[in-house]
Amino acid sequence: MGAGASQEARRQERLLREQWEAARRQVRWSGAGGEGERRVLAQLLVLTARGWRLLVGRSGTGDLVLAGPGGVFVVRVDDRAAGGGPRDGDAAGLLAATRVAESVVASLGMSPVAVQPVMVLAGQSLDRGLGRIRLLGEQQVGPVLLAQPRRLRAESVRAIADHLERVLPGCEGLVLEEGVTPGDGRQGAPDGLFGLDGLREAALEGARREPIEQWMTFLHPDQVALVRRNWSGPARISGPAGTGKTVVALHRAAHLARRTTGRILYVTFANNLPRVQSTFLRTMAPAVADRVDFRSLHSWAQEFLQERGVPVRLNGDKSETAFSLAWKDHGRESRLVQIDPGPAYWREEIDYVIKGRGLTRFEEYAAVVRKRRRAGLHRTQRQSVWELYEEYEARRHERGVHDFNDVLSLALAEVSKEGGAPPYTAVIVDEVQDLTLVGVRLLHALVSDAPNGLLLVGDGQQTVYPGGFRLTDAGIDIRGDRGQVLRTNYRNSKQILDAALAVVADDAFEDLDGEPTPGRRDVDLTYHDGNVVRVAVPTVDAHDPELVEALRALPGDALADTGLLCPSRRAREHYRRLLARAEIPVCQLDQYDGNPVDAVKLGTYRRAKGLEFKNVFLPRYDDEPPIGTPGTDTARERAELRRSQLFVAMTRARDLLWLGRVAGPSTPQR
Repeated sequence: MGAGASQEARRQERLLREQWEAARRQVRWSGAGGEGERRVLAQLLVLTARGWRLLVGRSGTGDLVLAGPGGVFVVRVDDRAAGGGPRDGDAAGLLAATRVAESVVASLGMSPVAVQPVMVLAGQSLDRGLGRIRLLGEQQVGPVLLAQPRRLRAESVRAIADHLERVLPGCEGLVLEEGVTPGDGRQGAPDGLFGLDGLREAALEGARREPIEQWMTFLHPDQVALVRRNWSGPARISGPAGTGKTVVALHRAAHLARRTTGRILYVTFANNLPRVQSTFLRTMAPAVADRVDFRSLHSWAQEFLQERGVPVRLNGDKSETAFSLAWKDHGRESRLVQIDPGPAYWREEIDYVIKGRGLTRFEEYAAVVRKRRRAGLHRTQRQSVWELYEEYEARRHERGVHDFNDVLSLALAEVSKEGGAPPYTAVIVDEVQDLTLVGVRLLHALVSDAPNGLLLVGDGQQTVYPGGFRLTDAGIDIRGDRGQVLRTNYRNSKQILDAALAVVADDAFEDLDGEPTPGRRDVDLTYHDGNVVRVAVPTVDAHDPELVEALRALPGDALADTGLLCPSRRAREHYRRLLARAEIPVCQLDQYDGNPVDAVKLGTYRRAKGLEFKNVFLPRYDDEPPIGTPGTDTARERAELRRSQLFVAMTRARDLLWLGRVAGPSTPQR
């Protein structure tokens, strides 16, 4: 440490001691209770010199309310000798006071996760949880509150504290009268009341300036009521890309965990998202994070079956061999090759239509409407598919293995037994459009139609897997206001959204409610500063240097907020090697856990589902070769699915979308 830094550290230490002594003198005549309570209050007073606001009862006793960069804290001090936990009734009283503060904060449009109850035990040293309450010793309270991640900007702290002081009965502000430092976080705030509209704009702009991880958990004030809503049965939140569906789902999980005593299951299809979302919730609401299980659907189902003693023999290689042998004997010489000569299409038909829907009889398959499958199949062609399916099942049984669809079917059968459902208070399903029908039935069976039990979140336009279904096929009835459509895009600028919508403009789709929806949907925009950069080069060799140069030109620490997304694993590996040679740090999305990392996040379009980046780079985004016979229904279906995947990748971008392509003499510009 240099001499200047050492001198500054000593100055800060001296200033802190002066503030502490000033706070101790002030609380002696403030009317505070016992000596332990006065010591705690002195610590909290010191925080008011660092941008915090402290509200106390006019009598000097009772619950304290702190508003600061880390959120809003309702504090109760247990002023006793060391040893023992909170007194009977104290916890219940603190939670009741917290609910009042939550209602006041929610009336300003702030997220309820910003309000946290804290019990301080005077004369003790501890830091642990008591349900939702955080128990702290008197020496821990100041450092713990100062260490909280920033949720609120100075303007928001001021507006919230002013509102709390007006609304809460018998409360008034208390500030440190001596030793307030210049630049304490309150200077520069506008004079007078910071109005509701100004508070919302300040919160939104403040969140945009933070690292992308903090932005991805920002709940817009207009969505607070949706998080707190009571639903009489299963509910669904849908809406176009960028409308905050996942953020609402995360805050809903925290809200339910605080309002109930049971466990919450938060499920998505992708296996990388649970790690990220778990980190986000632990940052947002650490007191309840342990009661929310974040899992991918298949990993949860496998663990559930193992706990119930149901054998699972999942083996992807052996099941793939079983299908290859079935195709050799019952596929490649059949009438199916006239529709599509490749086995991949027919493996998808089995996975997503037959087994994904839980069909067990040919007559069921003969009558089913094949959602999102463009190639029409008459009865004799479906008979050929069924024969292929039966041969595959026979080969699979010979090898004694299961495939991924079997895992979900086994779990559904186990849950359906009397007393078979695990004790979940609620199930939240993110990216529901990526699940199979059996998967949705399984999750519905965990909570049935209980009030606030099942929340389905997703958007049919962002489907990245073949096949589809309607919620009514799963026995789920979304009635009245239990189907909420979000229409305001908080993420993408007009330039970025227009570029993405141009890709899918002609691809009408049918959402999970069965309603036909045009590819270009109207949305309200709140952000207008994004930019689209299109780079077209004549040769493949010229493309990658352009990409590296663009990444190196990003300002400051922008790499931490940047995603480089690829259409396939093959392309991802190519760019992993390229960035390694260029000495540009990389974090693969398969390993990303939601904590900030100073590296480009690299992954496929599918792995980027549910994530956001300030900057998105899509190198050679249109280079994937066509699959199948050009002009056929199956080729058109695959092209539509690829456009949907590209749309998902493009809409991950908030500030910058970089589109690279090789445009040779015969390649038209897109």
